[in-house]
Order: sequence, then structure tokens, then C-alpha cells
Amino acid sequence: MNSKKHIISLDQGTTSSRCIIFDKVGNIVAKSQKEFPQIYPQPGWVEHNPYDILETQKAVVAGALKKLPVAERSQVDCAGITNQRETVIVWDKFTGKPVYNAIVWQCRRTADYCSILKKEGYDAVIYQKTGLKLDAYFSATKIKWILDNVSGARNDAEAGKLIFGTVDTFLLWHLTGGRVHATDYTNASRTMLFNIHTLEWDEELLNKFGIPRSMLPIVYPSSYEYGVIDDALPCGGIPINALAGDQQSALFGQFCVTPGTIKNTYGTGCFMLMNTGDKPVASHSGLITTLAASTGSRPDYVLEGSVFIGGAVVQWLRDELKMIRIARESEECALKVSDTNGVYMVPAFVGLGAPYWDSEARGMLCGLTRGAKREHFVRACLEAIAFQSYDVFSAMQADTGLKIEELAVDGGASANNFLMQFQADILGIQVKRPAVTETTALGACLLAGLKSGFFSSFKETEQVFLKFARIYEPSMDEKNRRKILNGWENAVRRVRAK
Repeated sequence: MNSKKHIISLDQGTTSSRCIIFDKVGNIVAKSQKEFPQIYPQPGWVEHNPYDILETQKAVVAGALKKLPVAERSQVDCAGITNQRETVIVWDKFTGKPVYNAIVWQCRRTADYCSILKKEGYDAVIYQKTGLKLDAYFSATKIKWILDNVSGARNDAEAGKLIFGTVDTFLLWHLTGGRVHATDYTNASRTMLFNIHTLEWDEELLNKFGIPRSMLPIVYPSSYEYGVIDDALPCGGIPINALAGDQQSALFGQFCVTPGTIKNTYGTGCFMLMNTGDKPVASHSGLITTLAASTGSRPDYVLEGSVFIGGAVVQWLRDELKMIRIARESEECALKVSDTNGVYMVPAFVGLGAPYWDSEARGMLCGLTRGAKREHFVRACLEAIAFQSYDVFSAMQADTGLKIEELAVDGGASANNFLMQFQADILGIQVKRPAVTETTALGACLLAGLKSGFFSSFKETEQVFLKFARIYEPSMDEKNRRKILNGWENAVRRVRAK
């Protein structure tokens, strides 16, 4: 029997790094979080300093450990890593030094190149092999951009000096002292280089994007004994037993492991995923097909729709427009008015994601009249998060033919009661918020703990962890719902008008 008391989850996100420590019965016993700067070199470009990612992640591990009683700091069983997906880093495999900043999943710098490939008809090849849309969102064109635009990078890559990874791989490499260069199926499936049917890196795609095979990490299941944290670091000697992209980790943490189960994460973006079992579902509605996190050697398939700007619109209200002081003030503002007074906000700051995949779209405010005020504007921004999720939800029902009865939710913005109630009203179904809303970190914890034997079985974890803090019931009448949705659809048409 495993006698250790805790599991550490390293949750590396788009705007911050976090560490959450769980015990065996689902309690969060310690946590630490540090934000890091976002870099915007040009309009539509988004970067991170890789050292900011690494150092903040190390710092929060140390910070969380300090919150444990001294006697319990040696009682950590293992660690799991979950991460922002698609973001890529290229670094020197001998020194560990990145050759360029991390190019973030939100970055649109390669959109023109993607348009060229689409004109060649290559989007069909991409979808058939990877389940992804040919879009700048995914990793392959970002890697190509670094090799083509950083002096000496391509020569060094072809000479076997450079390696690449998504954020999980970069952290794993550094945390293990450069001993392990690996990733998991979920992160590999987001690169636009990985064949989700054969579960292998695809030679044709590597050649098309000009990426040497020597740069690639080894790919393993999400729940796997990856390596051991270097002794010089906090938690030195602790095994890393899980890697998973944040959204697949959250899907696992919501216990959506049977076909037809669905969750939506409200983070910087919004990410709706449905488990479709052992067979991939081809989307005809603008969704992507990807891989689920699992404890087995053959992962399930997932339908996914990604909204680029979700909770980030609240950050925009706070940081750029100064309309609110703190994020939770957005809920207070929204509840001061009964509607938006006809105002619609389409936050296409970096284009529109699923189901539109319109990289040229940009944000727009529609329906302004002299009566519009701050509260209407803030409420319209919150409603926009729910509207975008509705679009993805509708596409998911169309692709599967399933009538979905409930939606599991998580992420920072799921704490906003106005937003969750409005989401239930617009979807016309139950919205269920779990007692443990840190489902991304929880997923990594479960994947790691099931591998080590910290948890005896998946059934045991489900009985302990699967509890709901609040269930939102739809209360909007159909006539009003349809009227509001018509207004949103009109706003999206205006944004997409060329």
C-alpha cells in the first residue's frame, strides 16, 4: 500500500504558472501561482520568454511546498505536468538555451503561410492525418517559422543540435536535468505533425514543414514514468508520472472517460471537449479530432472546439480598458442591468476559432446606442464567452447526432455565477460545476497517482472526487433565447464580412 500523502500538479498556463498539491481524498492542501509577462512584438503576435515559464514553475513548486508542514514535505509521492498546448520552444540540446522566445498558441504570425497551403489543397491531408484544421493555432508552422527566421537555426537543427517541444517537453527536459526529451499523445496530437491513427510522427508532414526528425521528442501515454526531478531542484528525486495538455487533463479530471461525456473549460480561451471513445469522429462542422489523456497505451478520441478569447476578454476589460479593477467585478457589473441594451461584443482579437476558423476576423462591438453604458459593455463581454461556447456546442451536436443533456464546466471564469447561469440558459441544458474546480491540475494528479499506485483504481478516484458544488438549471424562455441568439449570429456575420 502506498504510504505517501501528496501528489504535486504542475499546471503551466498561458498567463501564469501554478503548483497545486492534492491529498488522497481530493483536498487541495497547498497551492502557489505566479503570473509572467505576455510579449506582443507585432499585432497578432504572441510570445513568452521560455525562462519566465521555467523559473515561475520552479518558484511555485517551492512556494507550495513551503505551505506544507515541514514533516509532510517529504511525503510527496510523484508529480504530474499539465500545460498550455500548441505553444512551442526550440532549444539547444547541449546547453538548454532557447534559440527564440516561445511562440504561443494564440500567435497568428503564420496565418499567411497557412493560407498558401490551403490554396494548395493541403488542408485535407492535414485533417486526414492529424484531425486538425490547417491553422496558425497549431505548432508545426510555428516551428518552421523559427527555423526559417532565426539566424543559424535551420543549419543547427539539421546538424542535430536543436530540439523542440511543447511546454510540457521543455519543462520535463529541464526538470530532469536534460535527461528526458519526451511528450505524451495529447500534446503530440496538437503539433500538426502527429498521425492520430498510427500514433506516430508523420514523415510526409515533417518533410512538408521542413522539420528534421532529430528535433522530435519521444511520445508516450499520458500516464507514464517519464523521469525523476533533478536533485538540485525542489522535490528532487520525485518521479514525474504524467504529462497531459491542459484541456485533455481537464477532461480526465472531470471524469469524462466514456463516449458522449463533455466538458468546457473557461480559461484564457474556452475549450469544449467530448470523449468519442475508440473511434475518431470526423467533423463536418468546424471542429477538430484529437486524442484524450488516458492511463492505457491506446488513448480514446476526442472532438474539440477551441474559442481563442474566453476569460481573456475579462483581462482586457481589467488591464487595457480599466473598466473593472478585479475580474470578479465583471459579475457585479453584469447583474446591475437586465440585459445588454442590444450591445454585442465579438472578441475576435486574434481571429475566430471553432467553428469558424477565420484568421482575418477582428473584434467588433455591435448595437451601440446612446443608452449604452459601462455595465452593458461588461455584460456583453461576458455573454460573448457563452455565445462562442454555444457555437461550439451546436457544432458538436451536429457532428455526433447526440442530444447532450449536461455540460461539465471548470476554469477560472466558471466561478462567475452570472456567466454560468447565462450559459445554461443559452444552451438550454444543465451546467454542472464540480466541487474541485481545479480540474486541469486534478487530471494531472489522477494520471500520475494512478500510475504510481497512490490511487488504487479509477473507480476509487471517481467516488472520492466527482462531486458538484453547483448545478445551473436553464430558466430562459425559448422566444427570448432565440431572439438573443439571432442578435449574436448577426454580430458574427458582421465581423466576418469581407
